Amino acid sequence: MSWTEDQITAWFAAQRNLSPGFFPIGIGDDMAQIRVDKGTSVFITIDMLLDGVHFDLRKATLQQAGYKAMAVSLSDCAAMAVVPVAAVVSVALPKGFAAKELKMLHQGIMLAADKYNCPLVGGDITSWKGEEHFAITVAMLARAAANKPIKRSGAKPGDCICVTGTLGGSGLGKHLRFEPRVNEAMEIASIAKVNAMIDISDGLTSDLNRICRQSKTGALINAEQIPLSDEAEKSKEPLESALNDGEDFELLFTLAENEFNKLIKHWDSSLPVTKIGTITDTGKMQIQTADGKLQDLQPAGYEHLG
Repeated sequence: MSWTEDQITAWFAAQRNLSPGFFPIGIGDDMAQIRVDKGTSVFITIDMLLDGVHFDLRKATLQQAGYKAMAVSLSDCAAMAVVPVAAVVSVALPKGFAAKELKMLHQGIMLAADKYNCPLVGGDITSWKGEEHFAITVAMLARAAANKPIKRSGAKPGDCICVTGTLGGSGLGKHLRFEPRVNEAMEIASIAKVNAMIDISDGLTSDLNRICRQSKTGALINAEQIPLSDEAEKSKEPLESALNDGEDFELLFTLAENEFNKLIKHWDSSLPVTKIGTITDTGKMQIQTADGKLQDLQPAGYEHLG
């Protein structure tokens, strides 16, 4: 029986007892936190994207691939409300790539890097001998903002479950042109006390399940409150699209009701924030459908090792 990504991640974490004094946040969150001296920490994340899986270079441009690679790691920074500092990028090139292609890729990388003040400071280039696919890996460093970094594990029963933006329809091109919510995450954290947060990369059900599992809680979401994207509305099953398509890269977060009211009162961004449900103590995820019925909700988003 094959393991899921979450199962193998948990196994990796169990192999070493990392000291919380040096590693306040270890394996299993959006970024790891490493304490480098008494008052300073660095946050780190790494993401590998593959041609044919995360984009298709028969249809997407190299600029789009480079932009997405950098934006995915920036979204990890948003998930913890930390400030991007610098990135290094490694690429494995198929046969036939030359300076022209690398320059186009670099244009896409820098489009995201410059927008969020995250300089590219190095990396590595290697090439396949045959016709293997293109791969790109971004490792990113970040620092804490004025707020404390927000983990996945702090959700509490009674918390409001909220999302930014709209969900679903990534297959219609959203996955190549999304905006990582770096600035919005820090703005949210400056207004209200957020208990748990993650970016929606693998789908609402999968990423909400990660919050619930690490927080030892359950969740009840209302189907009619989930904000559907225009792309999701075009699909045969818009709700299913919003729940499980993934690659929305919107923020999914929980906070007490009084903190939610404070956030809404002071939120002046054009990006909508929507309450979609409540954290519970049931230990399972449930959804209330439009007809009022309550159903168990299983994580059914993207599985990296599937």
